[in-house]
Amino acid sequence: MNQEQRESIDRIKDRAHRMIWVTFQREGIHCYPAAATDPQLATGDKYDVSFLASPHRHIFHFRISIDVFHNDRDIEFIQFKRWVEGLYSGNQSVLQLDYKSCEMIADDLYIQIANRYPGRCVTIEVSEDNENGCAITYNTHQPSLLIKI
Repeated sequence: MNQEQRESIDRIKDRAHRMIWVTFQREGIHCYPAAATDPQLATGDKYDVSFLASPHRHIFHFRISIDVFHNDRDIEFIQFKRWVEGLYSGNQSVLQLDYKSCEMIADDLYIQIANRYPGRCVTIEVSEDNENGCAITYNTHQPSLLIKI
């Protein structure tokens, strides 16, 4: 490798977008009341999902990625995971899974993370039984999002 190639590699490495991620699971009960009456959902054929109107159980799987600004435990991921899991634990839990879509759950979680770790890009994935779900990236690097009108 010549000097020019090495300098190029170092520039790319030094400017890399760095994130850590954690995963965890929580049991939850939710439902989609509109599924019983919306004709696009209660179709009466093989695409019918009207059963979603009744409360049903899932294991919600989470994967959360968050910006870090250096390589030496800017956010220690074991501590981050324990904090996030604690948001859903016990009678004093800050966040609830029940009766929300995966997207609603992700948005609620993002608010908590953004309050504790402001100014960081965050991607949250929430799935039902690790089968179907959402991925939402909350991108603080888009300057237009920071402009107040």
